[in-house]
Amino acid sequence: MTHTTTPTDMTEIVLPGLVEPSGLQIRHRTLPVPAASQALVRIEASGISFAERSMRRGKYPGQPKFPFVPGYDLVGTVTAVGAEQDRTLIGRRVAAMTKTGGWASHALLSAADLVRVPERLDAVDAETIVVNGVTAWQMLHRDARVQPGATILVHGASGGVGTVLIQLARLHGVTVIGVASERHHEALHALGANPVAYADPDRMVTRVREIAPCGVNAVFDNIGGETLTRSWNLLAPGGVLVSYAIASGLEEPGGVLIPFVKHAAQLAWWSALPIGRRGRRTSFYNVWAGVSLRPAQFRTRFRDDLTKVFNLMRRGDITAQIAATFPLSEVAAAMTLAESRTVRGKVVLVP
Repeated sequence: MTHTTTPTDMTEIVLPGLVEPSGLQIRHRTLPVPAASQALVRIEASGISFAERSMRRGKYPGQPKFPFVPGYDLVGTVTAVGAEQDRTLIGRRVAAMTKTGGWASHALLSAADLVRVPERLDAVDAETIVVNGVTAWQMLHRDARVQPGATILVHGASGGVGTVLIQLARLHGVTVIGVASERHHEALHALGANPVAYADPDRMVTRVREIAPCGVNAVFDNIGGETLTRSWNLLAPGGVLVSYAIASGLEEPGGVLIPFVKHAAQLAWWSALPIGRRGRRTSFYNVWAGVSLRPAQFRTRFRDDLTKVFNLMRRGDITAQIAATFPLSEVAAAMTLAESRTVRGKVVLVP
């Protein structure tokens, strides 16, 4: 038996292949019925992140074969549950990390993967910290294990992850140097960061060394390429370089495998250097890295970390950084803006 409140059709955005944003397709189909372990969620907000921008170019490791529905995370309300699920789930606002499928009006998900969103937390605000918030929290506290009083360098500081990372670090008593376009410096300063421009790499390095003469305790790098080398050289003794994307390879021709292997090999080589080379280390972070855990352990860790970040937002300790919101029907315009490198925070789709 399935308990439901909303029998209707659904809308979803399909990425049919290697297309420009204008090539994204809108598809309508019959609303699916949840199986025993599932829940049907009416989506209220889903975001555009680096992952979808990479998938559009066929450059995201492990992405599905075309065609598919993008959408890495979502916030919505449960409208139906399978026979094995508690009916009190219906009407509850939840969040989920989906990897794909979020750019739609509804999503059929495992009920075990849903994380409750605190009451009175706006759906769009909450969406900005589902994957971005967990990524920032886990990089800061689980991977880098940054301590109060430390100084960190954040590349891509004006982006969805960067703006959350700055706020979490400042709450933890950490000094933040944020690398971003000068148009965003005032906003980054308001978040508590020391903004540094990236247009002139040599000047960027000089400015970082002026703020942290002995080097920084951690660098969070989403650029890769030559920036990765500069990040490594800016580390203090015992510092850690956390790489979590390779944005520099997004526009390069060819597939994703060879650049990714070279990137991973470089990180591994640096970490393997003798302790005499200042004892620094590297880490390549992926929010799915916990899949080596048993599924129940992975879900528990994700739920615990996301709930911590949700509660910080609920209390006003961190704020949502929303670049713009678009209806699902205007996904091409939303994608174009997200890829323009002019926005601060996250572009959000609202079905």
